[in-house]
Amino acid sequence: MQTRPGDAPTALISADRDLPVLTEEQFSDDPHATFRSYRADHPVVAHEAGSCFVLRLGDIERLSKDPRLGATGTAFPKMLGVVDGALFENFEYGMLTANGDVHRRRRAPFSRTFAARTMAELRPLIRQAAEGLIEEWHAAGRVEFVEHFASRLPALVISDILGLPRADIPTFTRHVYDATRFISLSVRPEDIPVAEEATRQLLEYAKTMLDDRRRQPRDDFLSRFLAAADEAGELSPLEMLYQIVQLIIGGTDTTRVAIVMQVSLLLQHQEQWDAVCRDAALIPAAVAESLRYEPSVASTGRMSAEDIEVDGVVIPAGRLIALSAMSGMRDERVYADPDVFDIHRTVPTRLHPVFGGGAHRCIGEALARIELEESLGALAAAIPQLRLEVAPTIRGYTGIRRVDHMHLSWRV
Repeated sequence: MQTRPGDAPTALISADRDLPVLTEEQFSDDPHATFRSYRADHPVVAHEAGSCFVLRLGDIERLSKDPRLGATGTAFPKMLGVVDGALFENFEYGMLTANGDVHRRRRAPFSRTFAARTMAELRPLIRQAAEGLIEEWHAAGRVEFVEHFASRLPALVISDILGLPRADIPTFTRHVYDATRFISLSVRPEDIPVAEEATRQLLEYAKTMLDDRRRQPRDDFLSRFLAAADEAGELSPLEMLYQIVQLIIGGTDTTRVAIVMQVSLLLQHQEQWDAVCRDAALIPAAVAESLRYEPSVASTGRMSAEDIEVDGVVIPAGRLIALSAMSGMRDERVYADPDVFDIHRTVPTRLHPVFGGGAHRCIGEALARIELEESLGALAAAIPQLRLEVAPTIRGYTGIRRVDHMHLSWRV
């Protein structure tokens, strides 16, 4: 894989203030504190890697629908010196980084499958899957939750939706977690070859699955996807493969992190966990507040097609922009006591900011919400005496965030 240094970024223009340039070191301990320290005085801050952050929720929501801001294409890997290989192609051929008609035709084959009404029909099956996982370790009285529940549930669901063999879950989830190391400004040089190999393995896996359906079509999503894509004639073979790769990644890692964090946050606020256990009607609000307080996706990447003014700061054309949901969802202008975790708060926006906005709003939003709600409901009903033994650490301030281990215990 060839690499080259990224081009020097065009300077941001500030009408009445010097624009701070933040470093990786400033985010190492407490990203929330770093965002908070700049948000009041700066609607936009630069990053030493060459991108910039939009920090306030109102600006984020407005810009997410602004036609002058598009998906990033291959700008992010190029900024990191990655100019070919599977990682580069994932940005070049995937729906998440495409714009206009290209985005439409890459996303269209999945819109009906992941529509809210279709996903709602899966709710009982997702609840059943969550309860089945709990049954496997309930009698032990303790569990390492990330590996034995949070990682397995979304992988089970996406494998069943796509028609992937459940026996393949341990392999493709390992590749997903390695591949997503790249989707962050805090990626380390040593992470890049690991992510490249993992993405290549996911590409080969998608090819194997699609080749199998071409030979022996079945009554499953992959067979229907191939038939529809072939009939429409709008997707190249590589585009077909990378849409499946992105669905596997998107349906596995982000929900895993969110499941971990909502349980951890509730157990760190015992009275709120007890309230959810007493009243299942609180579950949707608990899910929404957990996503606000510690989102699994810290930011959405965009590219400015022309100069854009944000409260006195002009972001020049051609700049990579992070719409920071992590900052925006703690915006004091929108949320009372934003650094307080409170499942009883009144949510001020109808659409949750963590799922993005505009044409690129997350296609898996309905599925993610159902997985989060049903996993929490199953745990609260089966083990209300759940206790947090070892809390997880959540890392990252851009892209997909990462979690480590979480140990839970309860009375048997």
